[in-house]
Amino acid sequence: MTNKLDIAQLRRLSPLNGLKTDTLLAILDKIELLEASRGQTLFTKGDTDKQTVYVLSGTIVLKESDSIVQTIAGGTDEARNPIAPILPRHLTAAAAGDVKYISIDSELLDVTLTWDQTGIYEVGDFSTEQLKETGNWMAAFLNIKAFQKIPPANIQTIFMRLQQVNYKAGDIVVQQGDSGKYFYVISHGHCMVTRETPFNKQGIDLAKLDVGDTFGEEALLSEAKCNATIRMQTDGILMRLGKDDFQALLKQPMLEWLGQDEADKVIADGGQWLDVRLPGEFKVFHNDGAMNLPLYLLRHKLDMLDPGKKYVVCCDTGRRSSAAAFILKQKEFQVVVLTGGLNQGEL
Repeated sequence: MTNKLDIAQLRRLSPLNGLKTDTLLAILDKIELLEASRGQTLFTKGDTDKQTVYVLSGTIVLKESDSIVQTIAGGTDEARNPIAPILPRHLTAAAAGDVKYISIDSELLDVTLTWDQTGIYEVGDFSTEQLKETGNWMAAFLNIKAFQKIPPANIQTIFMRLQQVNYKAGDIVVQQGDSGKYFYVISHGHCMVTRETPFNKQGIDLAKLDVGDTFGEEALLSEAKCNATIRMQTDGILMRLGKDDFQALLKQPMLEWLGQDEADKVIADGGQWLDVRLPGEFKVFHNDGAMNLPLYLLRHKLDMLDPGKKYVVCCDTGRRSSAAAFILKQKEFQVVVLTGGLNQGEL
Protein backbone atom coordinates (compact mmCIF):
# COMPACT_ATOMS: atom_id res chain seq x y z
CA MET A 1 0.00 0.00 0.00
CA THR A 2 1.49 3.32 -1.04
CA ASN A 3 1.27 6.27 1.29
CA LYS A 4 -0.21 9.28 -0.50
CA LEU A 5 -1.18 11.28 2.52
CA ASP A 6 -0.63 15.00 2.66
CA ILE A 7 -0.65 17.56 5.43
CA ALA A 8 -4.08 18.90 4.45
CA GLN A 9 -5.68 15.52 5.14
CA LEU A 10 -4.04 15.26 8.55
CA ARG A 11 -5.05 18.81 9.45
CA ARG A 12 -8.68 17.65 9.45
CA LEU A 13 -8.01 15.07 12.15
CA SER A 14 -7.82 15.51 15.93
CA PRO A 15 -5.39 15.63 17.70
CA LEU A 16 -3.12 15.68 14.62
CA ASN A 17 -4.48 19.13 13.82
CA GLY A 18 -2.82 20.37 17.00
CA LEU A 19 0.69 19.54 15.76
CA LYS A 20 3.00 22.03 14.11
CA THR A 21 3.52 21.58 10.37
CA ASP A 22 7.16 20.56 10.70
CA THR A 23 6.19 17.94 13.29
CA LEU A 24 3.50 16.53 11.00
CA LEU A 25 5.99 16.32 8.15
CA ALA A 26 8.41 14.48 10.40
CA ILE A 27 5.92 11.67 11.12
CA LEU A 28 4.15 11.60 7.76
CA ASP A 29 5.96 8.49 6.57
CA LYS A 30 5.09 6.71 9.82
CA ILE A 31 1.35 6.90 9.11
CA GLU A 32 -0.10 4.00 7.12
CA LEU A 33 -2.73 4.64 4.45
CA LEU A 34 -4.85 1.49 4.22
CA GLU A 35 -7.89 0.17 2.36
CA ALA A 36 -10.66 -2.23 3.31
CA SER A 37 -13.55 -3.66 1.30
CA ARG A 38 -17.07 -4.45 2.47
CA GLY A 39 -17.09 -6.78 5.48
CA GLN A 40 -13.40 -6.47 6.31
CA THR A 41 -12.57 -5.51 9.88
CA LEU A 42 -10.31 -2.64 10.89
CA PHE A 43 -10.11 -4.02 14.42
CA THR A 44 -12.15 -6.33 16.60
CA LYS A 45 -13.60 -6.11 20.10
CA GLY A 46 -10.96 -6.96 22.68
CA ASP A 47 -8.00 -5.89 20.52
CA THR A 48 -5.15 -4.32 22.48
CA ASP A 49 -2.93 -3.22 19.57
CA LYS A 50 -1.84 0.36 20.24
CA GLN A 51 -2.97 1.84 16.93
CA THR A 52 -4.91 5.08 16.43
CA VAL A 53 -7.31 4.70 13.51
CA TYR A 54 -9.17 7.31 11.40
CA VAL A 55 -11.60 6.85 8.49
CA LEU A 56 -10.77 9.06 5.48
CA SER A 57 -13.39 7.92 2.97
CA GLY A 58 -16.19 5.39 2.80
CA THR A 59 -18.27 4.20 5.73
CA ILE A 60 -17.50 1.92 8.67
CA VAL A 61 -19.82 0.39 11.24
CA LEU A 62 -19.04 -0.17 14.91
CA LYS A 63 -20.63 -3.38 16.17
CA GLU A 64 -21.37 -5.02 19.51
CA SER A 65 -21.66 -8.70 18.57
CA ASP A 66 -23.96 -8.59 15.52
CA SER A 67 -25.67 -5.32 16.44
CA ILE A 68 -24.60 -2.05 14.79
CA VAL A 69 -23.95 0.59 17.47
CA GLN A 70 -22.70 3.44 15.28
CA THR A 71 -22.00 4.31 11.66
CA ILE A 72 -19.13 6.65 10.74
CA ALA A 73 -18.55 8.09 7.28
CA GLY A 74 -15.29 9.66 6.11
CA GLY A 75 -15.34 13.46 5.98
CA THR A 76 -17.92 13.85 8.77
CA ASP A 77 -17.35 15.43 12.18
CA GLU A 78 -17.31 11.96 13.77
CA ALA A 79 -14.50 10.90 11.42
CA ARG A 80 -12.27 13.73 12.63
CA ASN A 81 -11.61 11.79 15.83
CA PRO A 82 -9.94 8.41 16.42
CA ILE A 83 -12.29 5.45 16.18
CA ALA A 84 -13.06 3.79 19.53
CA PRO A 85 -9.63 4.66 20.97
CA ILE A 86 -9.97 3.10 24.44
CA LEU A 87 -8.12 -0.21 24.88
CA PRO A 88 -9.01 -2.99 24.90
CA ARG A 89 -11.43 -2.15 22.09
CA HIS A 90 -15.04 -2.14 23.24
CA LEU A 91 -16.43 -2.60 19.72
CA THR A 92 -15.59 -4.16 16.36
CA ALA A 93 -15.03 -1.82 13.39
CA ALA A 94 -15.90 -3.15 9.93
CA ALA A 95 -16.11 -1.63 6.46
CA ALA A 96 -19.64 -1.09 5.11
CA GLY A 97 -18.20 -0.66 1.60
CA ASP A 98 -14.88 0.40 0.12
CA VAL A 99 -13.00 2.30 2.81
CA LYS A 100 -9.76 4.23 3.04
CA TYR A 101 -8.38 4.73 6.52
CA ILE A 102 -5.14 5.53 8.29
CA SER A 103 -3.41 3.92 11.23
CA ILE A 104 -0.64 5.38 13.37
CA ASP A 105 1.18 3.85 16.31
CA SER A 106 -0.47 5.33 19.41
CA GLU A 107 2.80 5.47 21.34
CA LEU A 108 4.46 7.38 18.50
CA LEU A 109 1.52 9.80 18.36
CA ASP A 110 1.60 10.39 22.10
CA VAL A 111 5.38 10.95 22.14
CA THR A 112 5.02 13.35 19.19
CA LEU A 113 2.24 15.30 20.92
CA THR A 114 4.32 15.54 24.08
CA TRP A 115 7.41 16.73 22.22
CA ASP A 116 5.46 19.21 20.14
CA GLN A 117 3.61 20.71 23.09
CA THR A 118 6.67 21.12 25.27
CA GLY A 119 8.48 23.01 22.51
CA ILE A 120 8.23 26.35 24.33
CA TYR A 121 11.05 26.27 26.87
CA GLU A 122 10.66 28.09 30.13
CA VAL A 123 13.31 28.55 32.77
CA GLY A 124 12.09 27.98 36.30
CA ASP A 125 12.93 30.23 39.23
CA PHE A 126 15.13 27.69 40.89
CA SER A 127 17.24 29.94 43.12
CA THR A 128 17.69 33.42 44.50
CA GLU A 129 19.91 35.87 42.70
CA GLN A 130 22.26 35.74 45.63
CA LEU A 131 22.74 32.00 45.20
CA LYS A 132 23.36 32.42 41.48
CA GLU A 133 25.93 35.17 42.04
CA THR A 134 27.90 33.04 44.51
CA GLY A 135 27.86 30.11 42.13
CA ASN A 136 26.54 27.80 44.83
CA TRP A 137 24.84 25.41 42.43
CA MET A 138 24.23 22.75 45.07
CA ALA A 139 22.31 25.20 47.22
CA ALA A 140 20.42 26.39 44.15
CA PHE A 141 19.53 22.81 43.29
CA LEU A 142 18.30 22.06 46.80
CA ASN A 143 16.35 25.33 46.85
CA ILE A 144 13.86 23.81 44.40
CA LYS A 145 11.05 23.06 46.85
CA ALA A 146 9.74 20.13 44.85
CA PHE A 147 13.17 18.49 45.07
CA GLN A 148 13.03 18.82 48.85
CA LYS A 149 10.44 16.04 48.85
CA ILE A 150 13.05 13.61 47.55
CA PRO A 151 14.36 11.25 50.27
CA PRO A 152 17.68 12.49 51.73
CA ALA A 153 19.39 9.26 50.70
CA ASN A 154 18.41 9.98 47.10
CA ILE A 155 19.82 13.50 47.28
CA GLN A 156 23.09 12.12 48.56
CA THR A 157 23.16 9.52 45.79
CA ILE A 158 22.37 12.19 43.18
CA PHE A 159 25.37 14.27 44.25
CA MET A 160 27.57 11.17 44.18
CA ARG A 161 26.45 10.19 40.67
CA LEU A 162 26.47 13.63 39.07
CA GLN A 163 29.27 13.81 36.51
CA GLN A 164 31.25 17.02 36.01
CA VAL A 165 31.72 18.03 32.37
CA ASN A 166 33.77 21.04 31.25
CA TYR A 167 32.68 23.04 28.20
CA LYS A 168 34.06 25.90 26.10
CA ALA A 169 32.07 28.89 24.88
CA GLY A 170 30.14 27.88 21.75
CA ASP A 171 29.98 24.17 22.59
CA ILE A 172 26.64 22.50 21.96
CA VAL A 173 25.50 20.57 25.03
CA VAL A 174 22.15 19.35 23.69
CA GLN A 175 21.12 19.27 20.04
CA GLN A 176 17.48 19.72 19.10
CA GLY A 177 16.08 16.45 17.78
CA ASP A 178 18.49 14.20 19.69
CA SER A 179 17.28 11.67 22.22
CA GLY A 180 17.40 12.83 25.83
CA LYS A 181 20.27 11.23 27.74
CA TYR A 182 21.01 13.45 30.72
CA PHE A 183 19.57 15.83 33.28
CA TYR A 184 21.84 18.87 33.63
CA VAL A 185 22.56 21.40 36.38
CA ILE A 186 24.71 24.45 35.57
CA SER A 187 27.61 24.72 38.01
CA HIS A 188 29.55 27.58 36.36
CA GLY A 189 28.92 29.66 33.25
CA HIS A 190 25.91 30.47 31.11
CA CYS A 191 23.94 28.66 28.38
CA MET A 192 21.52 29.81 25.69
CA VAL A 193 18.40 27.87 24.69
CA THR A 194 17.48 28.09 20.99
CA ARG A 195 14.84 26.36 18.92
CA GLU A 196 15.04 25.76 15.19
CA THR A 197 11.89 26.40 13.15
CA PRO A 198 11.05 25.80 9.48
CA PHE A 199 11.50 29.55 8.92
CA ASN A 200 14.65 30.00 10.99
CA LYS A 201 17.25 27.27 10.70
CA GLN A 202 19.69 29.29 12.81
CA GLY A 203 17.35 28.99 15.75
CA ILE A 204 15.41 31.49 17.84
CA ASP A 205 16.84 32.42 21.23
CA LEU A 206 14.33 31.36 23.88
CA ALA A 207 16.09 31.74 27.21
CA LYS A 208 19.39 32.28 28.97
CA LEU A 209 20.35 29.78 31.64
CA ASP A 210 22.52 30.65 34.65
CA VAL A 211 24.13 28.88 37.59
CA GLY A 212 21.65 26.58 39.34
CA ASP A 213 19.32 26.30 36.36
CA THR A 214 18.50 22.82 35.10
CA PHE A 215 17.54 21.37 31.72
CA GLY A 216 16.99 18.07 29.97
CA GLU A 217 14.24 16.80 32.24
CA GLU A 218 11.33 17.14 29.81
CA ALA A 219 12.90 14.90 27.16
CA LEU A 220 13.64 12.28 29.80
CA LEU A 221 10.14 12.48 31.28
CA SER A 222 8.27 12.29 27.98
CA GLU A 223 10.75 9.90 26.33
CA ALA A 224 10.69 12.28 23.38
CA LYS A 225 13.39 14.04 21.38
CA CYS A 226 15.03 17.16 22.77
CA ASN A 227 12.88 20.14 21.74
CA ALA A 228 15.65 22.77 21.82
CA THR A 229 19.39 23.24 21.42
CA ILE A 230 21.44 24.23 24.48
CA ARG A 231 24.71 26.03 23.65
CA MET A 232 27.37 27.38 26.01
CA GLN A 233 27.58 31.17 25.98
CA THR A 234 30.72 31.11 28.11
CA ASP A 235 33.27 28.61 29.31
CA GLY A 236 31.54 26.59 31.97
CA ILE A 237 31.01 23.47 34.02
CA LEU A 238 27.85 21.37 33.95
CA MET A 239 26.86 18.56 36.28
CA ARG A 240 24.86 15.82 34.58
CA LEU A 241 22.82 12.83 35.75
CA GLY A 242 22.20 9.85 33.45
CA LYS A 243 18.74 8.84 32.31
CA ASP A 244 18.45 5.73 34.50
CA ASP A 245 19.58 7.61 37.60
CA PHE A 246 17.22 10.47 36.80
CA GLN A 247 14.27 8.08 36.50
CA ALA A 248 15.07 6.26 39.73
CA LEU A 249 16.30 9.13 41.91
CA LEU A 250 14.30 12.14 40.71
CA LYS A 251 11.28 11.20 38.63
CA GLN A 252 9.88 8.39 40.76
CA PRO A 253 10.16 10.18 44.15
CA MET A 254 8.78 13.45 42.77
CA LEU A 255 5.74 11.97 41.01
CA GLU A 256 2.93 10.14 42.77
CA TRP A 257 1.02 7.69 40.59
CA LEU A 258 -2.52 6.51 41.41
CA GLY A 259 -4.74 3.84 39.91
CA GLN A 260 -8.29 4.63 38.80
CA ASP A 261 -9.94 3.73 42.12
CA GLU A 262 -7.44 5.77 44.16
CA ALA A 263 -7.77 8.71 41.75
CA ASP A 264 -11.57 8.59 42.05
CA LYS A 265 -11.21 8.80 45.83
CA VAL A 266 -9.05 11.94 45.52
CA ILE A 267 -11.76 13.50 43.34
CA ALA A 268 -14.48 12.48 45.80
CA ASP A 269 -12.48 14.16 48.57
CA GLY A 270 -12.47 17.49 46.72
CA GLY A 271 -9.73 16.98 44.15
CA GLN A 272 -9.89 18.07 40.52
CA TRP A 273 -9.23 16.18 37.28
CA LEU A 274 -6.69 18.09 35.16
CA ASP A 275 -6.70 16.79 31.59
CA VAL A 276 -3.60 17.95 29.68
CA ARG A 277 -4.61 16.63 26.25
CA LEU A 278 -5.56 18.88 23.34
CA PRO A 279 -9.11 20.33 23.25
CA GLY A 280 -10.07 18.08 20.34
CA GLU A 281 -9.09 14.98 22.31
CA PHE A 282 -10.85 16.28 25.42
CA LYS A 283 -14.07 16.88 23.50
CA VAL A 284 -14.32 13.25 22.38
CA PHE A 285 -14.20 11.83 25.90
CA HIS A 286 -13.14 12.96 29.35
CA ASN A 287 -13.83 12.44 33.01
CA ASP A 288 -16.87 14.21 34.46
CA GLY A 289 -15.95 17.62 35.84
CA ALA A 290 -12.46 17.53 34.32
CA MET A 291 -10.60 20.77 33.60
CA ASN A 292 -8.82 20.88 30.23
CA LEU A 293 -5.46 22.64 30.22
CA PRO A 294 -3.24 21.37 27.35
CA LEU A 295 0.37 20.66 28.19
CA TYR A 296 1.72 23.27 25.77
CA LEU A 297 -0.30 25.99 27.58
CA LEU A 298 0.38 24.80 31.09
CA ARG A 299 3.25 27.15 32.00
CA HIS A 300 1.32 30.15 30.68
CA LYS A 301 -1.95 29.36 32.50
CA LEU A 302 -0.76 28.50 35.99
CA ASP A 303 -2.91 31.33 37.37
CA MET A 304 -5.96 29.27 36.40
CA LEU A 305 -5.02 26.64 38.99
CA ASP A 306 -5.79 26.71 42.71
CA PRO A 307 -2.70 26.08 44.87
CA GLY A 308 -4.99 24.82 47.61
CA LYS A 309 -6.56 22.10 45.46
CA LYS A 310 -5.18 18.65 44.70
CA TYR A 311 -5.06 17.81 40.99
CA VAL A 312 -5.19 14.40 39.36
CA VAL A 313 -3.35 14.92 36.07
CA CYS A 314 -4.37 12.71 33.17
CA CYS A 315 -3.83 12.18 29.43
CA ASP A 316 -4.16 9.18 27.11
CA THR A 317 -1.23 7.15 28.40
CA GLY A 318 0.41 8.95 31.33
CA ARG A 319 3.31 10.36 29.31
CA ARG A 320 2.08 13.93 28.84
CA SER A 321 0.56 13.96 32.31
CA SER A 322 3.87 12.96 33.93
CA ALA A 323 5.62 15.83 32.14
CA ALA A 324 2.85 18.19 33.29
CA ALA A 325 3.00 16.92 36.87
CA PHE A 326 6.78 17.43 37.01
CA ILE A 327 6.30 21.07 35.94
CA LEU A 328 3.52 21.59 38.47
CA LYS A 329 5.55 19.98 41.26
CA GLN A 330 8.32 22.51 40.66
CA LYS A 331 5.69 25.25 40.99
CA GLU A 332 4.55 23.76 44.34
CA PHE A 333 1.13 22.50 43.20
CA GLN A 334 -0.41 19.39 44.75
CA VAL A 335 -0.52 16.83 41.95
CA VAL A 336 -0.81 13.11 41.35
CA VAL A 337 -0.75 11.26 38.03
CA LEU A 338 -3.31 8.76 36.73
CA THR A 339 -1.45 5.51 36.08
CA GLY A 340 -1.75 4.28 32.49
CA GLY A 341 -3.87 7.19 31.31
CA LEU A 342 -7.48 7.46 30.17
CA ASN A 343 -7.19 4.82 27.43
CA GLN A 344 -6.75 2.10 30.04
CA GLY A 345 -10.28 2.14 31.33
CA GLU A 346 -13.87 3.17 30.79
CA LEU A 347 -15.19 6.66 31.36
